[in-house]
Amino acid sequence: MSVNILLVHGAWGDGSNWSRVIPLLVSQGFHVTAVQNPLTSLADDVANTRRILALQKGPTLLVGHSYGGAVITEAGTDSDLVTGLVYIAAFAPDAGEGLGDLLGRGQPPPGGANIYPDPDGFLWIKQEGFRESFAQDLGEMEARVLGVTQRPISGRCFSDKVSRPAWKVKPCWYQVSEQDRMIPPDTERFMAQRMRATTRSLPASHASLVSQPAEVSKLILEAAASVEAGAGASMH
Repeated sequence: MSVNILLVHGAWGDGSNWSRVIPLLVSQGFHVTAVQNPLTSLADDVANTRRILALQKGPTLLVGHSYGGAVITEAGTDSDLVTGLVYIAAFAPDAGEGLGDLLGRGQPPPGGANIYPDPDGFLWIKQEGFRESFAQDLGEMEARVLGVTQRPISGRCFSDKVSRPAWKVKPCWYQVSEQDRMIPPDTERFMAQRMRATTRSLPASHASLVSQPAEVSKLILEAAASVEAGAGASMH
């Protein structure tokens, strides 16, 4: 049976951020679903992702971008459906760890300079600074569209902690964005090494899923082929 692929977006985005990756996966015969998470708390986003996961028929590969990595780290633990995790320039917290802890490992990433809170505690990226912070390898108007349509994230999502990380019990893949201005590339490499993930590096911004969809899809397809082979072997 072909593995399902469940795509989980990150902060300041939504499921449409995967719009260039989705056709490349579907064209290879995969059943693909992209969640639309509220970005209101880690618990809310995990609960929503688990609801969509429960609708999948058969083994499922979880793919998370950015903050979506923390979501799949927590959401992938309890389900027998989850056969692997793919992190695209994403957070991969350990138990008791949150995004803020990982970002505090080194110098603050330069993209953070354009983040500001609203009165309700949601964080936004200044529209005029969105490209330089998040997507400097996209065209100006394309990056502007991402900035205009951004979905803010609750500040509490940066302090919420993961309880039981799925990467400790599931195979993992990680794509490092070498020109990331939202998560330091050194922190991405640290997380990938800690997980013993199969790792690929791209000369890309934080928005690698938009700027380099072919390469991102290639890693997801590699992971899908690996978990399918593992599932086939376990049936014999």
